[in-house]
Amino acid sequence: MLAKFVSGLIVGFARFITAVRGNWEGIDPADEQRIYFANHASHGDFVLIWTVLPPRLRRRTRPVAGADYWRKGRLKRFIGQNVFNALLIERHREKRTEDPVALMTAALDEGASLIVFPEGTRNTGDTRLLPFKSGLYHLAMARSSVDLVPVWVENLNRVMPKGEIVPIPLICTVTFGAPLRVGEAEAKQDFIARAEAALLALSPKTTVL
Repeated sequence: MLAKFVSGLIVGFARFITAVRGNWEGIDPADEQRIYFANHASHGDFVLIWTVLPPRLRRRTRPVAGADYWRKGRLKRFIGQNVFNALLIERHREKRTEDPVALMTAALDEGASLIVFPEGTRNTGDTRLLPFKSGLYHLAMARSSVDLVPVWVENLNRVMPKGEIVPIPLICTVTFGAPLRVGEAEAKQDFIARAEAALLALSPKTTVL
């Protein structure tokens, strides 16, 4: 009950601060299992994606997040594990005891949808998108029947700039693009380039790759 109450507070606060809008372009918010892959400029990116999902989708969608961040302190641990049901991944390779792709495929096999950030870290520079890590390709190959949906989060990095405590109210958008899947014989670099292009195509400021 507490987790449900906190969930409502977070969704309400996110909507109040950002007036976030969900734009579904080339895809509908259907009740289907999906892997949402998004740009990553803020710790709150998955919160906005999670917020604009219809409640029936939100309940089955698990954000994939850094264990080192969401296990710091009781409050973060409660929110990450109990409110968001986040799939926490150890980002430091030398500290890992489990394969991240194996953890994600296990979550998919249990019926969950996932929110992933293929850049692997927050993008705090001027480049619209950092090069993707290979994890998205390996996940797509492991579960090739699951649609991968590009999601562009716009403006959240300006709402909560790095190092700031008080958010700045600004309108944010979350744009969902047409789904894609990995080809049976598609090379890793070709798939990564195609996935990056699909995500950048949703960016309102993108004109060229």
